[in-house]
Amino acid sequence: MPSPEHAPSADGKPGTFPAVPPETKLPQSNFPVIDDYAFLSDCETTCLIASNGSVEWMCVPRPDSPSVFGAILDRSAGHFRLGPYGRTVPAARRYLPGGMILETTWQTETGWLIVRDALVLGPWHNTEQRSRTRRRTPTDWDAAHMLLRTVKCVSGTVELELSCEPSFDYHRAPATWEYTGKVYEEASAVCAADPTAGPTLVLTTDLRLGLEGREARARTRMTEGDCAYVALTWSELPAPQTFAEAAEKMWTTIDCWRQWITLGDFPDHPWRRYLQRSALTLKGLTYAPTGALMAAATTSLPESPGGERNWDYRYSWVRDASFALWGLYTLGLDREADDFFAFLHDATTGPDGEAVPLQVLYGIGGERELTEHTLDHLSGYGNARPVRIGNGAYNQEQHDIWGTMLDAVYLHVKSRQHVPETLWPMLERQVGAAIDNWRRPDRSLWEVRGEPQHFTSSKVMCWVALDRGARIAELHGQVHTAQEWHRIAEEIRADVLAHGVDDRGRFTQVYGGTTLDASLLLVVLTRFLPPDDRRVRATVLGIAEELSENGLVLRYRNETTDDGQVSPEGSFTICSFWLVSALVEIGEIGRARRLCERLLTHASPLKLYAEEIDPSTGRHLGNFPQAFTHLALINAVTHLIRAEGSQEAGTFRPAHNKTGGTPWRSRPRR
Repeated sequence: MPSPEHAPSADGKPGTFPAVPPETKLPQSNFPVIDDYAFLSDCETTCLIASNGSVEWMCVPRPDSPSVFGAILDRSAGHFRLGPYGRTVPAARRYLPGGMILETTWQTETGWLIVRDALVLGPWHNTEQRSRTRRRTPTDWDAAHMLLRTVKCVSGTVELELSCEPSFDYHRAPATWEYTGKVYEEASAVCAADPTAGPTLVLTTDLRLGLEGREARARTRMTEGDCAYVALTWSELPAPQTFAEAAEKMWTTIDCWRQWITLGDFPDHPWRRYLQRSALTLKGLTYAPTGALMAAATTSLPESPGGERNWDYRYSWVRDASFALWGLYTLGLDREADDFFAFLHDATTGPDGEAVPLQVLYGIGGERELTEHTLDHLSGYGNARPVRIGNGAYNQEQHDIWGTMLDAVYLHVKSRQHVPETLWPMLERQVGAAIDNWRRPDRSLWEVRGEPQHFTSSKVMCWVALDRGARIAELHGQVHTAQEWHRIAEEIRADVLAHGVDDRGRFTQVYGGTTLDASLLLVVLTRFLPPDDRRVRATVLGIAEELSENGLVLRYRNETTDDGQVSPEGSFTICSFWLVSALVEIGEIGRARRLCERLLTHASPLKLYAEEIDPSTGRHLGNFPQAFTHLALINAVTHLIRAEGSQEAGTFRPAHNKTGGTPWRSRPRR
């Protein structure tokens, strides 16, 4: 995030943020700011590492398992730090290009250290028996169930410190350590009350470990050329026994990520690095064993400082995952779609093969019931309470999900000109659900916890379900079905135009209302109406001018929307990126570029985004990193690059248009 003196002004030009009113200034906190964290993944486990070198969020064996390091939600809830003694601010941090390996450079008065961190990937290891968790087709690479940290002293002399203090089950079950190596090179941590109640963590290193109550510690003096490693494992796969083995595993992980990102189709443009980091983040939020894609890696990071808008996002929302496929398709990374649609097939099929209704979100293993609980013993990030696990939105009615899913399926099957026979029955059911429900009120894609209403954007997405469903039916040879679905799509469109537009010719948040909602940007982004329609232009410009604060877009005005919460919230970053795409669509390319440039300056130092940005301070808010935000970045940036590149030729395509095999700059319109 840029410092205030270098941040752009509200019109998107270089300048400063407006002075922060005293009532909005954040109190001093011993929690790092949210955008301080680095994100690591092996597509089975994730973790967040603060700039001081401390792992402050990690759940094993799955990202939605109880935490073993939870300092991000309570400073005493477990951490794992590796870095120079007495130093908490590094000289530099970066990801190694093309992957998810974090490199932190440290300077002290006497020398320099480089620490590299990775969740290790390696060759497929289930060669003697099948995996107990994987349901998708095995690939060449697999998670090694290991957090690996390597250290090299590159100059002078530096005191290195290791502190590993896990706390199981969200800090409800203290850990106990015991030596399991011959001397001091290995120790294991288990739940003190019941060793069988949680995972066994094994710490393996070429340092000398000391066990001090809940903590495993090590300190040593490193001189130029010295190297060390620490590996934390939670499965039977072996840890490295030497630094050379650790270095080889680190290199293998780098190679795996680079092989994946090389499959993508990235423009030769200064913003390429933002696109690549967003693609890697989306890939890192996938859960490879099932094909699910998480909304975010964390729970209960607040959407307003100290407030109660704290939700668990470690689940797979049909909407988020489907929109994420837009982003990956944009960059030619469409292989993840096969696994996700297989995940949806599993989730909508009962144990005896019977059809099960599609719901809003699932556990990443396909779990359908995600009862919400609070963890009242945790202080919460920055004292924002309650801390929640589970998510009560799993049984809400949100009528946009059929449209988002079917749009992603349409992109998928159109590029192959084939509808898989196993996929068609599920698609037919989802179109049928949209037909049965589009006239009913819902809680919108924002999952408001007030009373259901007739949200205009939900009706638009039901139109998308019928429109895309009809196109898929045509590809599948179901001509009569396609004709009927096209007819119903037109019926929905007529209803929206009759009830979802106000006297000023602008789409409204709810039928018969007068207020705006950023989700109405989907009217143009989904091709509900063409971009030159006067109602589209009036709506897009209305959102830009009336639903923005300091140039950043809000979901809606809290004072006019009953969302069941009291505290305010920041601007939703996905809405700001949607606005970039929408401005491009209506021909406001210069304005779109200024907004996009501003949004990119708000990225974290590692080019990651949380769910929201405080429009007064520029601070990131909400769960982190957020898939929704990164997919919107991909589409907005690609929209803008393509529009600027095709202005002279007079041809423009939406960002999520994808036709296999066509060069990046010349794909036809969808």
